[in-house]
Amino acid sequence: MLSSVADRLSRGVQRYLPDAFVIAVLLTLFVFVIGFFTNPTEPVDLIKSFGDGFWVYLAFTMQMVLLLLTGMVLASVPFVKKGLEHLASFASTPNKAYVFTFAISACSYYINWGLAVVVGAIFVREVGKRNQQAHFPLLVAAAYSPTVLYTAGLSSSIGLTVATPDHFLADVMGVIPTSETIFSLSTIIIFLALFVTMPVIICLMAPKTNIKPYIAKEVPAKKKVTGEYEENTPALKLEKTPVLGILIGLIGLFYVVTEFINGRDLDLNIINIMFLSLGLFFHRSLGQFGEAFKEAAGSTSPIILQFPFYAGIIAVLGSSGLGQAIIDGMASIASKETFDIFTYWAAGLVNILAPSGGGQWALQGPLQVPAGMALGVDPATIAMAVGWGDAWTNLIQPFWALPILSVVGLHIRHIMGYCFLLAIWVGALTTVLMLFLY
Repeated sequence: MLSSVADRLSRGVQRYLPDAFVIAVLLTLFVFVIGFFTNPTEPVDLIKSFGDGFWVYLAFTMQMVLLLLTGMVLASVPFVKKGLEHLASFASTPNKAYVFTFAISACSYYINWGLAVVVGAIFVREVGKRNQQAHFPLLVAAAYSPTVLYTAGLSSSIGLTVATPDHFLADVMGVIPTSETIFSLSTIIIFLALFVTMPVIICLMAPKTNIKPYIAKEVPAKKKVTGEYEENTPALKLEKTPVLGILIGLIGLFYVVTEFINGRDLDLNIINIMFLSLGLFFHRSLGQFGEAFKEAAGSTSPIILQFPFYAGIIAVLGSSGLGQAIIDGMASIASKETFDIFTYWAAGLVNILAPSGGGQWALQGPLQVPAGMALGVDPATIAMAVGWGDAWTNLIQPFWALPILSVVGLHIRHIMGYCFLLAIWVGALTTVLMLFLY
């Protein structure tokens, strides 16, 4: 039954779902229209807030892009790629293929969502090559769907933000260590529950007929440099020597270790330095690292293009009062026991309009945290409720799927039908668990 529903939904989505950039522009126009009728103001004021907000999150955008790039470059280290290829050989049946792909991707998302993009892409391609009975669009959905777990992992934007000294809400909620957010018992339980049950849903959605296997595309061979540039000059020797990459990588890793010894908690900057340093150390030569970085950069172009639009949407949500109306509406009917659940639902809704954990926290945190604390709700659980809600609807907001799709050569409409059904399950299960754990 679930397989039949997934197949029909997938075919409908492929017919009617537009490109992700088109969705970003449509959402921008939608927020303008709704914002105007929610709190009628001069259209010029809404446009001004959009333009002003367009560049507000440039620093955060750079942090996110580096998080993605450093993770992808680390995953392209030869021994990491070979390890993934070896693991793919164990996916001998379609169900094993779906489960293995989900599990490997989930573990990668826990470590770093940027790492997970390329790990999932490499692994799903290797599995697809070896298992022609597996439905490749569902395999890609299995690789992407663990995005809902990243909020409990080491690159959780909200969890790391509130653990950063002098974050923008520190005066209201204080600095919250990761032991109370991403490493708390309740977070671990929700993570494990989703980790165990989501692959089951994926296997139940697998089509019995009309299976579309992976089709390898020919990759054009790299042109060999000829002529005078082949000469092994001192400049080329500097690019190829492993000494420079190892040394600068060790310096970065030494910095990371000393920071942890001195009591620094995980935050976006330390994660970026750590993965950058590991990539330099394992790639060794600066030339090889630079090539890997250049190849990874293409996958970030949709983020660089679309993130300013979503930053503008966040600004309009704030200036028009629409964001506050959504949050206040749910908070007004919540009690101390249900506040985190309504926060989760509100975050899921806001994330569809503004798919950025950090940007969403900048909008939702100043409204949600004081209201929750007034009811006696732990600010750590409020932060995680926003994080879970943000990750939940990433399944149906195509923005963060763009990098992995660009690597595997599919369109968002090929996987979104499966992701939509997974979103229903994730939302229901997480809501129930939060009711008892938060």
